[in-house]
Amino acid sequence: MEPVITVGLDGSPESLSAARWAADEAACRKATLRLLHAWPMLAPEPTRVPAEIDQNYWAKRLVHNARAEIVKRHPGLDVAGDLVAEDAQEALLHAASESLMTVLGSRGLDLAESYFLGDISMSVAAHAARPVVLVRAEPRAGASPPGTDGVVVALKLHGPCDNLLGFAFAAAAARGAPLRAVHGRSLPFHAHVPWGVDHDVAEEITGDVRRRLDEVLAPWREKYPRVEVTDGIGLESPARAVLRSAEGAGLLVVGRRGHHRVPARRLGPVAHAALHHAHCAVAVVPHD
Repeated sequence: MEPVITVGLDGSPESLSAARWAADEAACRKATLRLLHAWPMLAPEPTRVPAEIDQNYWAKRLVHNARAEIVKRHPGLDVAGDLVAEDAQEALLHAASESLMTVLGSRGLDLAESYFLGDISMSVAAHAARPVVLVRAEPRAGASPPGTDGVVVALKLHGPCDNLLGFAFAAAAARGAPLRAVHGRSLPFHAHVPWGVDHDVAEEITGDVRRRLDEVLAPWREKYPRVEVTDGIGLESPARAVLRSAEGAGLLVVGRRGHHRVPARRLGPVAHAALHHAHCAVAVVPHD
């Protein structure tokens, strides 16, 4: 089955930026791009009805305009428009189960109200069965052209991470971009001394983390020999280390537990920090 990348459209600047990002990604991966607009009040498709009385006119125009812009940017890209009469969250979660990834827009990040990226985007990122990418409305100042920025992946180093690394390596390979694997670890209490940080303790922790990173990355380096891979170790909170490493990146990949003991799924602290504060696109990848 041909891979599909789905982008959720709602007419906002954020969703249009998401559509452009998704189109670039689909072109890199030779995938079909699906433009999805969901609206519960969508009327049954009429036949031979003038545009001025077509209840679905604006929904159709939204998808048509986005498709026209994308085809102009990527003439050879296979782009499909899809209007569904469903709740947006349910439609996106269903589409995500059938897609290589789902791409959504996310809002700004400076004011208190921006803590909420939008109920739909956050919920889809927390519940989707496959990766969800959130994209800012405006590129950061001085951003490089698509495909030239690096990919950063945040690793915990405990528990399985094959889904996470598989997505990150595939993204780097498709873009022809370098990959940086980052692990952050707060120093234990005994590492702090009156004059700062105990150098020996810091070196011991760094060496242990680097050995574990090498073990985890070895099979993926072999599978993707053309991807330039580096590691980053931050002796600080994982969220801070990941955000610091993601400065200047084109894509940040973070994980989310796919299964929880409690019914309500949630995003972990690193994923939360990435979605609220990273300036680049952020991919949330579910894993066991």
